[in-house]
Amino acid sequence: MRSRVLTALALTALLVVAILFSPPPVTAAILGLILLVGAWEWSAFLALTLPWRLLFVLLLAGLAVLAWRYTQPGAQFRLMLEIGIAWWVVALLWIILAPQRVTRAAAAVAGVLALVPTYIALVRIDSQWIDGAQWSLFILALAFAADTGAYFAGGRFGRLPLAPRVSPRKTWEGVIGGILLALLVALAGERWFALPSLRFVPLCLAAAGFSVIGDLTESLLKRHVHLKDSGRLFPGHGGALDRIDSVTAATPVMALGLIWLGVGK
Repeated sequence: MRSRVLTALALTALLVVAILFSPPPVTAAILGLILLVGAWEWSAFLALTLPWRLLFVLLLAGLAVLAWRYTQPGAQFRLMLEIGIAWWVVALLWIILAPQRVTRAAAAVAGVLALVPTYIALVRIDSQWIDGAQWSLFILALAFAADTGAYFAGGRFGRLPLAPRVSPRKTWEGVIGGILLALLVALAGERWFALPSLRFVPLCLAAAGFSVIGDLTESLLKRHVHLKDSGRLFPGHGGALDRIDSVTAATPVMALGLIWLGVGK
């Protein structure tokens, strides 16, 4: 637990500096590095040899560059976010109906649809929106709050399994704890950004709900290849994907919702 807390504090400090106090190109480079590490860890879910794993990382990086260029107009950016959200709805059905049915092609497509929209959204928000750095950091804080609340509430109160065929240790009590902590972050955000609570808070809670799908999807893929963690990058936490799985599902929901609220474009 000590190493988990210390690692979390160090990661939080790094993200605050990287997003709030770095120029957008530097932030984009740091997030790009996280994207590549996440892509490498995701490639383990494909059960491929080293050259093919490297090819997957290069392919995903190339798709991210193309997506950045394609989504410069606002309509294309919104379309990408809608596709990302649609994917997470499909992922939920996958978790509920057929968690044992995992193919290399499905895992590869899932990686692209999880990582690329998240990277593009965070970089675009940071570099092109008013108060973009604050919004990027808020989205990360919301997803991390949902994840952290679920971890501690599930460990303390967890009784009812959430998805035993995917992740036996995750519970409904954990989900409730995560949503409650996300609610506190949402209320703080509503005051900080001065947005109408009746629309902003439900959006945040929806994003927190989607973050659970991101977490479960990674668990599904790890279970298929018999991995406990996606990597060993962060002591007490596992790999990069173990930290950003919830972010990948929450980000497109928050980004599109904020556009609807008139915050971004």
